Amino acid sequence: MIVLLAHLFSTLYMTGLIWFVQIVHYPLFAMVDSQSFAPYHDAHARLTIWAVGVPMIVEVATASVLFKRRPRSSSFGLVGASSVMLAIVWASTWILQVPQHRALASGFNDTAHSFLVDSNWVRTCGWTLRSLLVMTIVAKAILRSNQSIDVIT
Repeated sequence: MIVLLAHLFSTLYMTGLIWFVQIVHYPLFAMVDSQSFAPYHDAHARLTIWAVGVPMIVEVATASVLFKRRPRSSSFGLVGASSVMLAIVWASTWILQVPQHRALASGFNDTAHSFLVDSNWVRTCGWTLRSLLVMTIVAKAILRSNQSIDVIT
């Protein structure tokens, strides 16, 4: 259950973070003045790893465990779909977003910025769908084990 909960928490964390990045952070790149943009982007790249590094590693590690040792309460299709979405998110990161960040590292470029914002919807939708799939996996595991969740009011 610990692996499943770590997977849920890391996925939900990344989903919330990607929505913030999509709606607030990436669009605001366009408001940084041209002289400040390169150092701003450098700081962004350096600091972002602190916000995403551990959760992304936990998410992929726990996804691997869950794929190999799928909860009995969840179908292969459900766990597989969740894993496929994670692969899409990672592929999008390396194939679509990282090249745009490389282009922006030397200074603001409207084309690279627009593509970054637009293509980041792949990750935003991917993590959102993953959250729904992982919450379903967790709910099925809880229901199967007949455990109740205590709610503090």
